[in-house]
Amino acid sequence: MIPIATVFAGPGSVLALCAAAVAVLMLIVWAVSIRLRDVSIIDPVWGPAFVIVALVAAFAGHGDSGRRWLLFAMTAAWGLRLGVHLTRRKLAERGEEDKRYAAMREREGDRFTLWSLWAIFGTQGLLVLIVSLPIQGAADRPAGLSAAVIPGVLVFLVGLAFEGIGDEQLRRFKADRANRGRVMDHGLWRYTRHPNYFGDACVWWGLWLVVLPAGGVWWTLVGPAVMTLFLVRISGKALLERDMAKRRPEYADYIKRTSGFFPLPPR
Repeated sequence: MIPIATVFAGPGSVLALCAAAVAVLMLIVWAVSIRLRDVSIIDPVWGPAFVIVALVAAFAGHGDSGRRWLLFAMTAAWGLRLGVHLTRRKLAERGEEDKRYAAMREREGDRFTLWSLWAIFGTQGLLVLIVSLPIQGAADRPAGLSAAVIPGVLVFLVGLAFEGIGDEQLRRFKADRANRGRVMDHGLWRYTRHPNYFGDACVWWGLWLVVLPAGGVWWTLVGPAVMTLFLVRISGKALLERDMAKRRPEYADYIKRTSGFFPLPPR
């Protein structure tokens, strides 16, 4: 068994290389954000950042190549789809900074540029590295692929479908001017108030289940656990619902009849 310390050891370790790649990416995006005066360009980079981590792990790892490249393919399917989706949404904003970041810019004043380097780009880079721990931790595991990865692949596919379908249903709903000011409660949104967040959580638990049969990587469950925590309690569901409750009076009724996270029949 390869001890955890070995994974962290040395400048050429998988974790060190992934950390370096993410640091370079975030520095580049930060520099571009200064020129554009728009830090919300970080959002479309979120998914692709994980793809970069998976690619580095696939090339730098010395474990089973089948698992390394399977994890890369799965991460790329999720991360690139999300990146395209958020890029389309960002372009639709016609260069306007997201109101969340605009409020931070106003609050921090002249120190915002340097503050954003660690508080926004640094924090998101750190989260990318923590959430992707299953991918990094499995990169040096020698155990080959077996049927034991099938449950993880299935959970991942369910998550990818929920996230992709949910995002597309919401995009089409918002594109129809007749729906302006209304609450989306059709399709997957009839069964959960956040099919995209539920799907996101499933994606990362699925990836962890694919990694788990490699052995010695149980500790990487911190990755999907942190992702789920943020989706449900911190920057995802909780933050969005506070905002929606202020802007959409009928959202309170939607909350009463619709599951908050796990898909369930409407009440």
